[in-house]
Amino acid sequence: MVKSEALHDLFSSGLEKFLSVYPTDSLYAPIHYLLNISGKRIRPLLALSVCEAEGSTIDKAMPVAVAVELFHNFTLMHDDIMDCAPLRRGQSTVHKKFGENAAILSGDAMFSLAFTSLEQSPQGSLREVLKVFNRTARQVCEGQQSDMEFEEQEEVTIDDYLEMIRLKTSVLLAASCALGAISAGATPDRVDLWYRYGEKMGLAFQIQDDILDTFGNALKTGKKVGGDITAEKKTFIWLYTQQKGALSPHFLKQLHGQEKIEKVRDAMRESGADVAAQKKMNVYAEEAISALSELDLDPEKRMFFADLVSSVMKRSS
Repeated sequence: MVKSEALHDLFSSGLEKFLSVYPTDSLYAPIHYLLNISGKRIRPLLALSVCEAEGSTIDKAMPVAVAVELFHNFTLMHDDIMDCAPLRRGQSTVHKKFGENAAILSGDAMFSLAFTSLEQSPQGSLREVLKVFNRTARQVCEGQQSDMEFEEQEEVTIDDYLEMIRLKTSVLLAASCALGAISAGATPDRVDLWYRYGEKMGLAFQIQDDILDTFGNALKTGKKVGGDITAEKKTFIWLYTQQKGALSPHFLKQLHGQEKIEKVRDAMRESGADVAAQKKMNVYAEEAISALSELDLDPEKRMFFADLVSSVMKRSS
């Protein structure tokens, strides 16, 4: 298996080559700007590494890897507008730097570019690639819509929340794995197992995000802790605590600022929400590992993908 650092470099070269035919100003300036401050790029790396694990060459999956990264950043560009977010990865968000109209239009162009990249997929797999990609794009939008609706809904269950994060976050990780497998010519059964691996890892990843936002150490995570509490965001932890009757409207009305964060966090711990969230994350991680076992990979490949799941669990707390 090619190591993660080398995969990252290979992908960066592939993305740069794809974008090199487009200008760096006007419509395309926000696209280049956002991609240049990109994060860990876990989705394209999954596509490339799964393709290699299935016995094919990495270049076969480069079109889908570029496409999922373009799509992911397109969603970030538009999400930041909806959230009125001023910063993304420590830099000004696209709509703050270039204006909302430019961000909307460039986001649309980025979505179109994802399909341009998919056109370069192996002809024998193109139909299935488009099927998975289009379904995933629709599901991500459905997840974002549910997330927005939850802000106004009084009754949201834990199952509702888990389905929302599956759609908004997890399916794109799952699709990245599946698209890599499809590009390698894997059988439908193996594609399904790779999809399950990515889906369960994505769910574990999001639950861990919830845990870190509420109980994390800001010095280690580099993010302000307690934002979800301040916004009364209906996360797994919030909903679990609410089910235990510990977050009544009367209780919340009396709290503001840092006191609110601390008092609500105490209530969450007393309800056992922190332990319940950890257990839920562990279940999803174990299910991802189970999918790996069914894939019957050689030890080196299995270790590579198992380590990815472990990295989710070991993020700074």
